[in-house]
Parts: sequence; C-alpha cells; structure tokens
Amino acid sequence: MPSTKVASAGLAAGAGGLAWSVQSTNFTAVANNGYYVNTTSAAITITLPATPSAGNSIGIVDYSGTFDTNPVIINPNSNKINGGTDNLALTGEREGVTLNYIDATQGWLCNSGINEGTRALQASNYSIDFLVIAGGGAGGEATGVQTIGGGGGAGGFRTSTQTANVGTNITVTVGSGGAVNNDLAGSNGSDSSISGTGLTTITSAGGGGGAGGTSAQKTGLAGGSGGGGGGFNNAPLGVGGAGNTPSTSPSQGNNGGAGFTARFGAGGGGGSGAVGNTDSGGGQGGLGGVGTANSITGSSVTRAGGGVGGGLPGAGVPTNNAGGGGTSSTAGTVNTGGGGGGAYNESSAPAISPQVAGSGGKGIVILSLPTTNYSGYTTGDPTVTTFGSNTILQFTGDGSYIV
Repeated sequence: MPSTKVASAGLAAGAGGLAWSVQSTNFTAVANNGYYVNTTSAAITITLPATPSAGNSIGIVDYSGTFDTNPVIINPNSNKINGGTDNLALTGEREGVTLNYIDATQGWLCNSGINEGTRALQASNYSIDFLVIAGGGAGGEATGVQTIGGGGGAGGFRTSTQTANVGTNITVTVGSGGAVNNDLAGSNGSDSSISGTGLTTITSAGGGGGAGGTSAQKTGLAGGSGGGGGGFNNAPLGVGGAGNTPSTSPSQGNNGGAGFTARFGAGGGGGSGAVGNTDSGGGQGGLGGVGTANSITGSSVTRAGGGVGGGLPGAGVPTNNAGGGGTSSTAGTVNTGGGGGGAYNESSAPAISPQVAGSGGKGIVILSLPTTNYSGYTTGDPTVTTFGSNTILQFTGDGSYIV
C-alpha cells in the first residue's frame, strides 16, 4: 500500500508540526515528517535519513495496534540512535515516539512518546539458545514363542544458539514417542523442530524403533538414535539400527546395540550420549545408550537415553526400562525423548510371564533468552521459568514464540 498523505493542517500542527502519512511497507523516512505505521500484515523497517541535521524530527505511531505482534524496526542508516549504531525496535501496542536528531555523538534521541513499555526502542535482535529433542522410538514387541524385542532408540538431540530478529515468529514442533506394534518392530518417534524467518531450521529425528521378535524383524530401525537388535527362537540375533552418529553432521545420537547369539537377550537402543549395549549373555537385555546432560534450564538434566533390550525376567538386570526412565517403567521417559524398553516372551515355559514392550517418550523443545528481551508472546502454553538473567521456555507440545 503506498503512502497516504493526511491533508489536515490542523492534525499536522497538533502533532508537533510534522507532516503525517500512513505507511504499510518498508520505507525511508524524511526529516520533519510523521508516520502512522500499519504493521497488520508484517513487521516494517524504517530507514532514517542518511544526512540528518540538528533539530530534524521524525514521528512514529502504531496505526493499527499491532506493534506487539509485528514490530517496527528502526535503522539509523549509518548514524546513531541513543548513542548506538544498532537497529532498534518499537514493540508496544499503540506505541508512539518522536525522534530528534541532536548531533553525531548521540544521533537521534527520543524526546516524547506515548504508551511506552519496557520494550520500547529495544535492540532489534538478540541471541537465543535452543535444545531440540525428538520423540523416542518404541521397544520391539515379542508375542511369539521364544522371541525378544530390542530397546527403542532415543530421539535425536540437537542444540543451537542463533540471533533472532524482533518480530520473528518461531514455530515449535514437539515430536511424540513411537507406539508399540504387536509382534513387530516398535514405531519410530516423531521429529521435533524449530523454525522461523532468518533462523536456521533445527530438526531432530525421531528415535528408531527396537527390533521386533520375529525372524523378519531382527534389525533395529534407524533414527536420531537407532533401535536395538532383536531375535527369534535361537536364530542369530539382529543388529542395531543406525543412529545419526558423530560421523554425520550434525550429530544427533548413536547406533543401537546388537542382540546376543542366543535367544535370551536383545540389544539396547542407542542414546544421544552413547551406543546401545549388546546383550552380554546370561539372559540380560542390553542396556540403552546413555543420554546427554544439558543445563539450558539452569540445572543439569540428562535426556534422550536409549531403551533396554528385552531379556529373561530375573536375570539380574531390570527388563524393559528406558534409558533415563527409571528402573520400573517400560515406557521411555516423557519429555526427554527416551527410548522404550524391549519385550521378552518365553511361551514354552508357562512359569515365565511375557514382558510387554514400552512406547517411546515424548520429546521437548527448550528456549533460553535474556529476560530483558522476553516478549511474553507465546502459544502452546510452554512452562516459563527464570534462571539468572534468562527466561526459559519449555515446550512439551506444539506452539510458538514471537521474538
């Protein structure tokens, strides 16, 4: 939409003697003019005059009450605003300011305003730390005679630090854990991701499902971390699924472990911190690969561990527990991307109860950013906490954050 001049001389005189117009696209301001800026559709960049003179003024007012969702970015055009050369932003609803050019040392200074908020004329971009963990893979099921399922692989684990521009809508997707399938390999977890204009999209791959307890299902599935290998009725057990290992860029996780060469134990799922363990005999399922410790929330938490492979009950190692998920649960730990535990079935020995595979744990996406820059504009109901000078957003479901 082109500039629309406001013809009323009374309005111009009543608004500081500036000539006012409405703008709805990026533009270069002219000295001694005022602008009602319409950001209904998108953020707008105002470039200040290249060669201002002392006493020049520029007025800026939120035309549509949308600076809080689509801000105005003010580019000093190689001069200064408030003594600095960075772009600044207006992000308050119905915000309005008048800028006066003083000199080359301080540049443009704000000498009046309306509805000023804590974010008025703030930096137009800032650094955000991200932790993106996908959903874990489910453990392999085992319903046939003398069958063993592998542990599920952990969801992919990725971190990133990026500079985001004010007004950017960061879309957050949180992956679900994989589901258990009857007598088949467990399902892979779903991907988690963050994306937004000007950002590098970060996608973590869902963990690989553990191998199922049939001759056709012996190999763990590939994923962020790979699922553990399983086996069937004394046949050589399968190999672990491929993870997104350190040889791949970027690393997200590790390979699943292989099963033992007898029927009493399957391989553990890969974890973000290590490969899944191979069954060491004696009926013990291989332990899942360990997760990775991270302190983005202000305290160290280990996430994205692989699931334990199915094993003979009573063999000395808890069966069916997810890496990082505790010793009493078959499912992967929720909101850590843990892999689910594998199953064991010995139906030729009625005294041994069949073990049930566990589903994968849901993933999580966490953002950490300076509290002074936190906008408060979110969807998806993230948990919001503070630590030191940072605000922490923990998304356990899909949502967004407006920078």
